[in-house]
Amino acid sequence: MPDARPHFRPGRRGPRLAAVASAALLSLAVGALPAGAAPPPQAAATGSAPVASALDRQALRASLEAFHQAGMYGAYSSVRDGSEQWRGAAGVADIDSGRPMRPDYEHRIGSITKTFTSVAVLQQVAEGRIDLDAPVGDYLPELVPGERGREVTVRMLLNHTSGIADYILPAFPKLVTDPGQALEEGRFRRMDPEELARLGLAAEPQAPRGTHSYANTNYIIAGLLLEKVTGQDAESYITRNVIRKAGLRHTYFPRSARISGPHAKMYESFYGTIEPARDYSVYDMSWAGTAGAMVSTMSDLNDFYRRLLSGKLLGAAELREMKTTVPGYEPAPGQEAAMRYGLGLYALKMPSGGWYWGHDGGVFGAGTWALSTEDGRHQAAIGYNLMKYERFGEDGTPLPDPIGEALLGYMDGALSGAPADRAPGASPVPPRLVAPEQLRSVR
Repeated sequence: MPDARPHFRPGRRGPRLAAVASAALLSLAVGALPAGAAPPPQAAATGSAPVASALDRQALRASLEAFHQAGMYGAYSSVRDGSEQWRGAAGVADIDSGRPMRPDYEHRIGSITKTFTSVAVLQQVAEGRIDLDAPVGDYLPELVPGERGREVTVRMLLNHTSGIADYILPAFPKLVTDPGQALEEGRFRRMDPEELARLGLAAEPQAPRGTHSYANTNYIIAGLLLEKVTGQDAESYITRNVIRKAGLRHTYFPRSARISGPHAKMYESFYGTIEPARDYSVYDMSWAGTAGAMVSTMSDLNDFYRRLLSGKLLGAAELREMKTTVPGYEPAPGQEAAMRYGLGLYALKMPSGGWYWGHDGGVFGAGTWALSTEDGRHQAAIGYNLMKYERFGEDGTPLPDPIGEALLGYMDGALSGAPADRAPGASPVPPRLVAPEQLRSVR
């Protein structure tokens, strides 16, 4: 059996490893958006989108198959137009046995968990137990003391403008030098949310307070805030008051390292440093908690976002707060950001011109993306089982990414009503920006 551990050539690994590590941190922090998912903006984020009135099932099937043919092991998706629904799958759930994908598989949804956590916090806002603009230190003085506790508000946690760093690298320090070993060592490790929060709070901030800088630490602290004001375990509270309220039957926080229902294997390549890609469908998700541990299905995710956006999970005032956004990145001079982040929910402009609301998620081996029009009528959710498939040259520059292009083409087409029957030859949008601060922090 060949050695699956990554090998790096002496003297040449510096730029490549720096780029890989930086992209890895960004992927684990931001989720699973393909390169170029935030195109040059043309209009403000309104949540509206040009869409067709019916589902083209044949075209959807061909476009999902194109995603598989571009190099993705397997994928499953649910697309809705009003009361109509199409569910499909392409590729394999297990590369060794060839077991085919199924549309109803359960899947680790990563940072889409943040939308659920935010809904739970906003429910407490409606009850008067939490003030969005109150300092976090008012609720958690021992965890977030001093000047930071006085200046960081609950709203800043939920829209990632707190200036608090991510805990991913401190929790998995070997990601920079030996990703395969880092992931194996963490497979059955239990991590307490307080430990994760303290790791993030102790790390060097990547952006000044008031600037959007995505960090899982924010939502771990939000979970601890929920526990403080409700007197309940955060995951149990979210289960009873968000998941069950939404009527979801296949969505849950896993109680062990295993997914309880039928699912695919989930393969992690870590930008080519883990070869062959390794299955991490069995993994203790305590490292993600209320920031990214949940399991769901694509149909459940569409149900959730439709009910959320139609006002069935939050009151009008709280939903309005959730949809109050900040720029998700610094746009070029004279342009407006094409991704705007609210409170656990973002608005994103796709290449065809439509604006959509939702979130994405990425964990070791599993990627997910769920988007809806503002009224929840037109929706698409997709899960896939090969992560960090992107590649970098020896000088650290990104190489062409046909898988990401096909993913973007599928989602854009599924939402706009014009799915492509092949993977696009070239991305119409620029590659994902890698924050210079993150690049410097891991060199």
